[in-house]
Amino acid sequence: MATYTSSICDMAVNASCAKCNVPLVDGILTLDDGTDVQISKCPSCEGKIKSPLCCGQDMACSAI
Repeated sequence: MATYTSSICDMAVNASCAKCNVPLVDGILTLDDGTDVQISKCPSCEGKIKSPLCCGQDMACSAI
């Protein structure tokens, strides 16, 4: 399971897919303009969300 942690305040988040009840994994989505965006995705249904924010910044991911 991917754990997202804030580098500013040490807040941490674990997330799972409400549809599949499967832990989300870290991923990268490349936009049409070439920009990479960190996402969380479900390995089962392929659903995707923008990775969580804390203190106005993307939270960094580490797998546990």
